[in-house]
Amino acid sequence: MVALHKRTNLWFILAAAFVVTGCGGGTQDEKTSDTKSTQTTTAETAEVPRGDAGKGTALFVSYCSACHGADAKGLKGLGRDLTQNEWVQSLSDAEFLEYVNTGRGVDDPRNTSGIPMPPKGGNPALTDQEIMHIIAHVRTLQ
Repeated sequence: MVALHKRTNLWFILAAAFVVTGCGGGTQDEKTSDTKSTQTTTAETAEVPRGDAGKGTALFVSYCSACHGADAKGLKGLGRDLTQNEWVQSLSDAEFLEYVNTGRGVDDPRNTSGIPMPPKGGNPALTDQEIMHIIAHVRTLQ
């Protein structure tokens, strides 16, 4: 029973470490037409809820700042700077939502950081509406 408890704790610690270190992001180099056209096709056909930047501030601090910093300027070896990121700025809100929902693994050729961006930033409970609030907040920082 004790061994099972220790094993469970180890898995929990490993999962938490992945979430904390797993927030990566896009770069300016990712503005290729191939990437853009794939995202646009899927994202532009979906209804996108409007975000509220005021609500997004608290959500960003709670769910994104561990990797991107409370000021969204990124943390070395973790998440990218979202305040001066041309790739992020080039995305429509629908494309940004799709990217956050999908994430990007280290094996994705568009990942130039070598750091994974887990789907929904590692929090599967985030709703599209909450992510849109976060996106609205990030837009105010650019």
